[in-house]
Amino acid sequence: MIRLAANLSMLFTEYDFLDRFAAAAAAGFRGVEYLFPYAYSTQQLRAALDSAGLSQVLFNLPPGNWDSGERGLTSLPGREAEFRDSVDKALHYAEALNCPRLHAMAGLLPENADEVTRVAHWETYISNLRYAASEFSERGKVLLVEPINPRDMPGFLLNTQAQAQAVIEQVGAKNLRVQFDLYHCQIVEGDLIRNLEAQFANIGHVQIAGVPERHEPDRGEVHYPAVLDRLESLGYEGWVGCEYRPAGTTAAGLSWGHAYGLSGRALAM
Repeated sequence: MIRLAANLSMLFTEYDFLDRFAAAAAAGFRGVEYLFPYAYSTQQLRAALDSAGLSQVLFNLPPGNWDSGERGLTSLPGREAEFRDSVDKALHYAEALNCPRLHAMAGLLPENADEVTRVAHWETYISNLRYAASEFSERGKVLLVEPINPRDMPGFLLNTQAQAQAVIEQVGAKNLRVQFDLYHCQIVEGDLIRNLEAQFANIGHVQIAGVPERHEPDRGEVHYPAVLDRLESLGYEGWVGCEYRPAGTTAAGLSWGHAYGLSGRALAM
């Protein structure tokens, strides 16, 4: 059975952030994810989850200076101490929110990076992931890596499923998995069902969005009913994060999700 989680960084943005939890529950979601929890206390977030009867299914480790353009610390040489601090902070939130999986964003390569620089970033990435996976394992958490398309995030270290597979093999940690975002995969590689099948043993979380505009999953070039049917037939038991930007209000665009338990009911503002 496909279980949908609302990405509160993109959905229900017509509400203040802490009100989005109740809005997601009213629309029929039972799980939520978002980019980062760190602007709020664990007490505030725990109260929002409990009040709405929601599960926290995913968030990201601190990404560095997001406002200045950083998109993760994991592969940045010379920032290892900051990365380790980010692991501690993320685990503090994950334990308070009972969140089982977290994504460590790889980070950006310098513009026009040469091969020596790329190798240094890759080696730092693998080393930091080994450290984080060990720390996560002690707390019973799953660590995720995600290929992201270079159109939306130019310079991002990890772009393809083959790269993600190589990371899994090189790190060698049982609790390291792939965050398989079908939107990014379609832009970079396509062939979604065959890519899902090939990567399935490594998948720890799935995300969806329409391609190319990143609107609702029933818009654009991907026929998601077929893809999600195959995901379910493969035996996937995790969550599917709805990480898209609604074309209008969130509730107005949720008819695609009725087959997966969403009601689309709007919360009174």
